[in-house]
Amino acid sequence: MKKISHLFAFTALLFLCLLSPLPRTTAGDLRSDRKALLNFGTSVPHTRRLNWTSNGSPCNSWIGITCARVDSLTRVIAVRLPAVGLYGSFPANTIGNLDALITLSLRSNQLAGDLPPDVLSLPSLRHIYLQHNNFSGTIPSSLSPNLVALDLSFNSLTGDIPKTLQNSTQLTRLKLQSNGLTGNIPSALNVTQLQQLNVSYNQLNGSIPSTLQTFPSSSFVGNNVHLPPRTRPTVPQRRKGVTKSKKLSGGSVAAIAVSSVGGFFLAMAVLVCFLKKKQRKPEEGVGGVNGRAKGKGDEKPNEGEKNKLVFFNGYAQSYDLEDLLRASAEVLGKGRYGTSYKAVLEDGTAVVVKRLKELVVGKREFELQMEIVGKMSHHPNVLPLRAYYYSRDEKLLVFNYFPFGNFSSLLHGNKGFGGNEVDWETRVNICLGAARGIAHIHCWCQWRQAGPRQHKVVKCANYIRTPGMHLGLWIGSHDELSSSPNEELRRLPGS
Repeated sequence: MKKISHLFAFTALLFLCLLSPLPRTTAGDLRSDRKALLNFGTSVPHTRRLNWTSNGSPCNSWIGITCARVDSLTRVIAVRLPAVGLYGSFPANTIGNLDALITLSLRSNQLAGDLPPDVLSLPSLRHIYLQHNNFSGTIPSSLSPNLVALDLSFNSLTGDIPKTLQNSTQLTRLKLQSNGLTGNIPSALNVTQLQQLNVSYNQLNGSIPSTLQTFPSSSFVGNNVHLPPRTRPTVPQRRKGVTKSKKLSGGSVAAIAVSSVGGFFLAMAVLVCFLKKKQRKPEEGVGGVNGRAKGKGDEKPNEGEKNKLVFFNGYAQSYDLEDLLRASAEVLGKGRYGTSYKAVLEDGTAVVVKRLKELVVGKREFELQMEIVGKMSHHPNVLPLRAYYYSRDEKLLVFNYFPFGNFSSLLHGNKGFGGNEVDWETRVNICLGAARGIAHIHCWCQWRQAGPRQHKVVKCANYIRTPGMHLGLWIGSHDELSSSPNEELRRLPGS
């Protein structure tokens, strides 16, 4: 009888254990994510203000934060804070507590000290971009086995390249250049998926493993390594299924270009208004459309020349110039003065960029006009500029990308909404919106005392459709502006 009672007690205990909730693989939730982010924000000084507040949700427009559903819960899956002025050491138990994190981008800041091992070992983490910081010490050996991209270039890291990278069988991009790494290049690196490799300008020695000799010699220069005599490095073949879209190489800032959406129309109208006025009064200010700037201000590196994009108020600085250079690019159109590209960033964000190829203007004039554009572009029928870049040789404008096409495609390409004809009332409303946008620009040009402007080639193909069927102004590749009908037309860059 005693044995039976003991057996019953044991059975009951086992049953209760089975009923107890099992621990979850991902133990966090959105509250713990918010706490981790707030701890990071308060522990790491930063020069740019973050709108992270203790009474708000990280998924509600927090700068640099992306959320998604993970195991039926809303979680933080990406932290992107490039070039926001972060400096100091990377605290433990902050970002490392985001156990659903997939992408971490803190590039182009001034973070220093050791790399955070609790972050780099997160099993969910797939993309790490920490380049252009001041990190020192060694690369942690405990790395996420699910890594797809790891970029630790342009830091002050020392020690060996961890052999545990061989466990990251999905790794396609490994960038470790411009550090102080020593030792041999691991021969056990898994190259089945590896498409981009750069370990140049370190202090590595020995031979290059045979499995890596298909990469170009530029991936290994600046080290004490050598290729076998018979080996001639070639560019590695892309795997099947990789898209044919172009990459924006670092040497081709000129290859980035902007869609000719309303913000571009507005920006160029303002620039020409201002420069037209300066042509009549060449003694005022510096620089001009007919020559390079002569002011002393251009002799010093400006924000653009420091690899910085200048963002307008209301737009989070969620990417930098390097992101654009690395983006896949699709040509939208070529005009007399530049080429327009759709650029898809690593996180999937699509923007449109245009190079003002033939515009010769000084830094002060350019920045002044960009400031005016930022102030005057708050209009429902004008698509505003998002950011710009200036250097002596390159002037770039960045806009949001809208996949809805233009008014012409609405009327003729796909027969309007859902294949139906566009009714008369909708057409009238669209025309009114376009007229309001043009009138808004005219008012600002007159406010600048630059005289009236005549628009040429105002057509339905020059208006972009945005969500809600608002129309934003678009200047096409053959569009022109002139100060009066009798004056010689002053051509502007188009798409």
